Amino acid sequence: MRRGYSLFIICAIVLLVAGCMNREKEYDIMLKGLLKESVPYIAPEELNSLDSPYVLLDTRSPREYEVSHIRNAEFISYDEFSFEAVSGLPRDTLIVVYCSVGYRSEKIGEKLKEEGFTNVLNLYGGIFEWKNEGFEVVNLKQQVTDSIHTYNKSWSRWMLNGTKIYD
Repeated sequence: MRRGYSLFIICAIVLLVAGCMNREKEYDIMLKGLLKESVPYIAPEELNSLDSPYVLLDTRSPREYEVSHIRNAEFISYDEFSFEAVSGLPRDTLIVVYCSVGYRSEKIGEKLKEEGFTNVLNLYGGIFEWKNEGFEVVNLKQQVTDSIHTYNKSWSRWMLNGTKIYD
């Protein structure tokens, strides 16, 4: 009986790991189909350990930003983007853009590059990957929160860690 239980536990762990790897592979496949890679990526762990100064721009909707965002991120709306938000920055400033998964931030990154910014990076997998890898997000009061706005119910499938919020 004990041997059967151990075998069951081992099988369950293997299936769980395989399921997570499949999700990661599916997520990567989805991102490769969605993104053009026109803006170089920075991985969440690289951003988290970045020592040099940078500007972090959240390109999601106001509601998404209100629910949570990466600490020190400046909000710039994807739908109402204006270069006024970055007009005072030198063109060689390191700028990291992000959104839910990287699509909207890639578009804003392209606009920044077209405007002459030379050091623009897109957070790979967006805030979803950031949170899935265990990094903190904060609310408008700068308090750590577990909530993430997942854009809509369909996109929420890519969020594995945290409380999913969608309107």
